Amino acid sequence: MTTPHVGILGLGVYLPARKLTNFDLEKMVETSDEWIRTRTGIVERRIADAKEKTSDLATKAAARALKDAVISAQKIDLIIVATISPDSNFPSMACKVQKALGASDATAFDVSAACSGFLYALTTAKQYIRTGMVKNALVIAAERISGFIDWKDRSTCVLFGDGAGACVLGKVRSGGIIADFTRSFGKYGHLMEVVAQEVRSPFDPQRTMPAQLPRVVMRGQELFKVAVNSMAEAVEEVLKKAKMKKSEVDCVVPHQANDRIISAVARKLGIPKEKIFVNIDKYGNMSAASIAVAFYEAVKTKRIKKGSKVVLVAFGAGLVSAANVVKW
Repeated sequence: MTTPHVGILGLGVYLPARKLTNFDLEKMVETSDEWIRTRTGIVERRIADAKEKTSDLATKAAARALKDAVISAQKIDLIIVATISPDSNFPSMACKVQKALGASDATAFDVSAACSGFLYALTTAKQYIRTGMVKNALVIAAERISGFIDWKDRSTCVLFGDGAGACVLGKVRSGGIIADFTRSFGKYGHLMEVVAQEVRSPFDPQRTMPAQLPRVVMRGQELFKVAVNSMAEAVEEVLKKAKMKKSEVDCVVPHQANDRIISAVARKLGIPKEKIFVNIDKYGNMSAASIAVAFYEAVKTKRIKKGSKVVLVAFGAGLVSAANVVKW
């Protein structure tokens, strides 16, 4: 029996209307537009409305992907949401999306792999389809990072934005997702984490201490080197699996963490910068959603065309890395 090809049938995104520019941030913390641009490449980012939950962003992006794929929610068998900013610990975002879309027959669960989450979810959904467990899958990456950023910490608050991207997966005649790579580096987990202290248990001897709000802690200089090396390695390894040379790649869509990181990865791999898709200037780092949104924009702006060979690559807190080769 021939293993089926699995490809992307439709794409969709949802971006909150509110734009937070570097000039807006100048009024909030001790920073400047010049400082942010030169160190990150970011000009503005989107911020969700106070009433918009992560599940709302996810549902809107998913609905647009279904429309693009010309498929109804009732024909979706699997929903995976990649997020590190869920509405709550449970129910899962995927179950909330299932309810909102009316995809009553779909198995639904979340994946937590930080900025690599979309690619982890993509690879997982692909395997479900290849093994015959499901026919059509909906993969969503949605983040509302603004909800747990320390807006007084200029080293992190300038980096992140909110948004969501989604895709519908199914069987295709040829091409599609032709190779995958994932790797984890738990020993580097301390380089980027969300810290908080919960003191609600009566068995905790420190229960009288005031609870701390969650906040992102990042050790940027150490993280930079690991990020560049892990992303470059992921590209090399996934191309080996695809039996492709770097010269055959038409477009690389990297996680939009920092323009300096993206440029360093391109140099390390020897891939021309013009083959790298970058939109961090408009949205900042949207964690799991960044690649989903960038991939959508690369397709809609014709940077990715029919027959294009594309590499998607990411790294994220954990630390985790991932890459996929897609023939569009």
